[in-house]
Amino acid sequence: MAWASLTMWAQTRVESIITCPAENNSTQMNVSWAASDKGTWVKYKVSTNKRVAEQKAKPDYEQMCTTFDGNSSKRANGENFTEDAKFIKCGVTLKHLKPGTEYLYWICDASGNNVSEPHHFKTCDKGEWSCCVISDFHNYPPLGKRQIAAMNMLAQVEKYDPSIDWVLHLGDVCAWGGSWSFWVDLYKHPYFSKYMWAGLNGNHDNMSRNYDRCTSDYFRDANYVPRNGYKGQEGVCYHFRYGDVMFVMLNNEEMRKDEGFNVAAQWLRKVVTEARKGKNAPRYIVVCEHYQWFYATNGKFSQYSRWAPIFDELGIDLALSGNNHIYARTNALKDGKETDGMSGTVYVQTSSSDDERGQATEALVANRDLIKYRFSEGPKTVSAIDMKVDKHHIVLTLLNRNGTVLDTVEVKAKH
Repeated sequence: MAWASLTMWAQTRVESIITCPAENNSTQMNVSWAASDKGTWVKYKVSTNKRVAEQKAKPDYEQMCTTFDGNSSKRANGENFTEDAKFIKCGVTLKHLKPGTEYLYWICDASGNNVSEPHHFKTCDKGEWSCCVISDFHNYPPLGKRQIAAMNMLAQVEKYDPSIDWVLHLGDVCAWGGSWSFWVDLYKHPYFSKYMWAGLNGNHDNMSRNYDRCTSDYFRDANYVPRNGYKGQEGVCYHFRYGDVMFVMLNNEEMRKDEGFNVAAQWLRKVVTEARKGKNAPRYIVVCEHYQWFYATNGKFSQYSRWAPIFDELGIDLALSGNNHIYARTNALKDGKETDGMSGTVYVQTSSSDDERGQATEALVANRDLIKYRFSEGPKTVSAIDMKVDKHHIVLTLLNRNGTVLDTVEVKAKH
């Protein structure tokens, strides 16, 4: 629930708290939240050491937000209503953290009182780490089983790999990104207080009900990601490091036309080239976008046709996407052909995970030499990926709703 008036509450209230990546997640982490008034801040400490003193961080960003206000929406009981969403949007980058360390934090009011439940995150060490990759669960409170299906799937990944450190989502986590109440409902789930979530803007996250107000501002103001994107996409497109991996997050909604695509491609060239030439160059580079590489129903090209020449040029190791609601993956590809894995890009796209909006596969009539595996259960599809990283390779393992391993692919280290 958002606040109709910032002065109607005697006590400061906060909501929609989420841990987001900072630019370097070995020593930094971002925290995002909404508050009923100004003056809130973050109290944080190493979670495994009671003797370590608590530290304080004031917001780097603290501004009135009306991005979602006035949008048509629905309550969990199906009742139509208008979002009354005026709040103070806050974000901070916690700095000088210890690598490979678990932290605990709270949001506090101006008087120093805790006004949130505790949240957790883990910074990255130089060794092996893992994350859960999931997408397309279209959180929609009137159909609460969507969120339940996705979070149960995350629990299966946890069971398979108890060491996962964070969650990577590839878009469409909300049915209508313009409904602030949907984000609030989603971020209340315990998995959002347990992990850092790194994500990107999907077409559903970009829309309001009936498509009457479509903007990536919804994603920007529901999160607080690094502001290192290109002009107009700060806080939406971004890049970050987690250990040896550089992730670059793109926004398909700004690439519908060639002009927008060319701007995004030039930015990708710039940040990848600078990272490769800089100190502590990444061992792997992973590019993420929402729209699928292939139409996995029949195998025809989609965004692969646009990006493959640029990924070949830049030596991108792994390309991740969602949207098509059917899992599909290749082995390493370069110049349109499969390689031995010591060059080229592995392309993987996730299925839906809401047990409602999947689609069935058809005969694979195109790119049978490129697409090595597909997975769908039809409309009721649920799956996610466990992603393990070390200095030798990245291993992605597809799990179904029961935790059964369905597919595995290796991305070899080339640097």
